[in-house]
Formats: sequence, structure tokens, C-alpha cells
Amino acid sequence: MSEASQWTFFTNHAHVMVCLTKNSDQPLREVALEVGITERAVQRIIADLEEGGYLVRERIGRQNSYSLILDKALRHPIEANHTIGDVLRVLAEE
Repeated sequence: MSEASQWTFFTNHAHVMVCLTKNSDQPLREVALEVGITERAVQRIIADLEEGGYLVRERIGRQNSYSLILDKALRHPIEANHTIGDVLRVLAEE
């Protein structure tokens, strides 16, 4: 397979959100393994999502729990009439 054909339809930000939708208490190292990126990259994505108002991090004991703001509109003007909840409901189905 050529390198040009290895792209994916969704970004790593979307992949992280799908993982957190399935298990909001999942350790970030497990998210990183599932997405196929480093734990540090997941931490940066979490910070982006928090800063953008798409995610709230809550400390529970020694662990974090993540809550996605499902009614938050998508950022691009083409998608702005949809929420992350709209997308995640479809992607998180098994």
C-alpha cells in the first residue's frame, strides 16, 4: 500500500472522541493504543478539545474522567449545523 493511500477519513481528534464516547474513564495510554498515536499526542488533543469547549475533564481520585459536550456545533462552516453528538452517535455504534 502506498503512503498516499493510508489516509483516514476522520482526524485523530475524532478518533479520540470516539474512544472517550465508548469509555470516558479510559486511561489515555489505552486511547493512544487504540487510535495508534502517542500518549503525548492524545494529551495535546485533549487540551485542544478542552480549550475549544468540546470536553470537560474531571479529576476523580487519581484518575480523570472526560465528558464530551455533545450539543457543541462542529467547527467548520460546512458542518456547523451538526453537533459532535450527531457524529459520535453514528461512529460509536457497534
